[in-house]
Amino acid sequence: MADKTSTSLLRGGQGQLQMDQRLLEAATSGNSTSMKEMASRNPCILGTTLARNTCLHISSTHGHQIFCTEVVALEESLLTAVNLDRETPLLAAVKSGFAILASVLLQCYRARGLIKAILWQDIDGCNVLHHAIRSGHRELALKLIEAAPALSTHVNIFNESPMYIAAMRDFTDISEKLLEIPDSAYMGPFGNNTLLAAVRNANSGLAKRIMETRPWLARETNKTGATPLSVALYLHQIGVVRVLLEHDCSLGYKVPSNGAPFLSQAAAGGHIDVAQVLLHHCPDTPYRSTKDPYWTCLHTAIDQDHVEFVEFILRTPQLRKLINMRDVYGKTALHYAVQSCNPKMVAALLSHEDIDIS
Repeated sequence: MADKTSTSLLRGGQGQLQMDQRLLEAATSGNSTSMKEMASRNPCILGTTLARNTCLHISSTHGHQIFCTEVVALEESLLTAVNLDRETPLLAAVKSGFAILASVLLQCYRARGLIKAILWQDIDGCNVLHHAIRSGHRELALKLIEAAPALSTHVNIFNESPMYIAAMRDFTDISEKLLEIPDSAYMGPFGNNTLLAAVRNANSGLAKRIMETRPWLARETNKTGATPLSVALYLHQIGVVRVLLEHDCSLGYKVPSNGAPFLSQAAAGGHIDVAQVLLHHCPDTPYRSTKDPYWTCLHTAIDQDHVEFVEFILRTPQLRKLINMRDVYGKTALHYAVQSCNPKMVAALLSHEDIDIS
């Protein structure tokens, strides 16, 4: 008959050994001495809580490094145990914010050849690299990438790849390391990708690296139809715009789904510097909307009351032909300038030698 010291062998749900309360307390407090005494009297320390946590899970959650290393030395199979959230002890340590402990456990997995266990994902499809990056543990993330490059290929249930998470947090060092892995995933939620994340952070250096290794990402659209270039233009990120066009000038000729070419988007914001970069790389970039009322960028600049942009158009040789272009209603830019009652705008147009006032 079992004595009082063997209560850790009581059966829990689904045939699992229920953890002794004393072992649970030792794991929670990090009392490795008590744990080793119990193990010496009863070698089996594989019991779990009702949430399927082992004593290694519990100690990992509380960050007890000594307890973790000593219990692994006694029973290394605990490294591959998973709880109801499908967490390994390594995942539990990372998710609880104990990066140093996670690094120690990582060495335990590597020393025992448990590389596949490092790759396991939790109930949300996140692996340890997802959580390390999300929590800002950059040094740990780099160690994980070195130990198990395949971590970079996983996408969680939110459609987030480790590379996308790193780019969103502007972790350039991690993003560039992941770009070195040929089959690393790059997608994010709602159709976004890593390049879009770099654009949002105005990270022209990372955008350049992405364009050098995965230029096709510049042509992908998200669920709203936005491309990296359209987002860069909208956010007035001139450095990123320049990088994208330097690597692929054809991007400047694509008219977005809303029908407004990039030059018209620049006019809407009054961004002369963006227009100059566009025209430098794409001298004949589209200037007229493909949808009703088929305005030119000159119409748009007047509608948005950007006098300086209008003056820029008037002095730019390749845009001279816009001065008398009409929209679907037969109205030129001058019509709208007069309607806006802006004397400076009207004066600028009338000063152009090609203006048609009839």
